Amino acid sequence: MGMIDHYLAYAAAFEEAYASDDWARLEPFFTEDAVYDFIAPAPFGGTYEGRAAVLAQFKASVNGFDRRFDARTVEALEGPIEKDGAVWMRWAAIYTLAGAPDCRMEGEERAVFAGDRIRRLEDCMTDAEASHVGAYFAQYGTKLKPAK
Repeated sequence: MGMIDHYLAYAAAFEEAYASDDWARLEPFFTEDAVYDFIAPAPFGGTYEGRAAVLAQFKASVNGFDRRFDARTVEALEGPIEKDGAVWMRWAAIYTLAGAPDCRMEGEERAVFAGDRIRRLEDCMTDAEASHVGAYFAQYGTKLKPAK
């Protein structure tokens, strides 16, 4: 099984964890010393070191952002492909909320593997994209569900 296959298995498991809120199911996909780096302006950006911290951040991010909407869809816009010794893809996430237009954000993800586990996961979102999402929250934030 190659890196792309491992990445796709991780992505499927992430969606299962999202649906079940059982983030422990992602443990087998990360090294114990894994790092997740969300390269973006505040409040999105941050670096999380160690598998437990990575999984805790996934849960916190989903509860503080994704679950405040009625639904979310994630799309691969390009990739995944092997690029520079890692798996790379460009993604879009579309969040729907009754009484408001969809909130769409785009970014790139890069997964560096050690064997069949992710050692480093990076998500990147441009300043313009973060500004767009911030403007959405400023206009429609009162319609969002409370953060969990």
